[in-house]
Amino acid sequence: MNPERLQRVIDCIDALNSSDPNREEVEGVELPRELVYSQRLTAWVLKLNPEASELLRIAARGQHVERWKSPRDRYPMDRAGYLKWREELKRFHARTVTEIMKDADYTEEEQARVGSIIMKRNLMTDPGVQTLEDALCLVFLETQFPDFRKKESDEKMIDILRKSWKKMSEQGRQVALQLPLGPEELDQIRRALA
Repeated sequence: MNPERLQRVIDCIDALNSSDPNREEVEGVELPRELVYSQRLTAWVLKLNPEASELLRIAARGQHVERWKSPRDRYPMDRAGYLKWREELKRFHARTVTEIMKDADYTEEEQARVGSIIMKRNLMTDPGVQTLEDALCLVFLETQFPDFRKKESDEKMIDILRKSWKKMSEQGRQVALQLPLGPEELDQIRRALA
């Protein structure tokens, strides 16, 4: 691992995410939402795998880089529109991060690996991609689930939880069951898993 080169890439990603006009309150302070998200995602990756590779750390930090530039409402509000939005976002994030890596003298092979992780290629068989997916699901459950479930129907949330659970590894599932969630969230998870 090259700590200086890694930090240069992390700093570039953080600088981009610091421009997010959307804000989130953290401990009484308003911060750029995607900056907060990328820090949470990185923290979960490191909790799940304290020995995470340099490339996995970059992929985690850049997973949602400048996400606000492609709002969901620019696409049809149906399943096909959602899938197209997600696929184009993944390509945008991968391209943005690999350009930063190129400027920091990472090899084409290293850039390709990070792009592959961000694109979530070989989920369930690639340990790096699986760690990232587990971390994504844990960030959702820990910080977004309580508010999200207030906006969606019970039936839709059960479906979302089942799909998330299906994508997680056994390690990710065990960690998820230990999260300090409220009784309503725990009940919904129990029903989703029944």
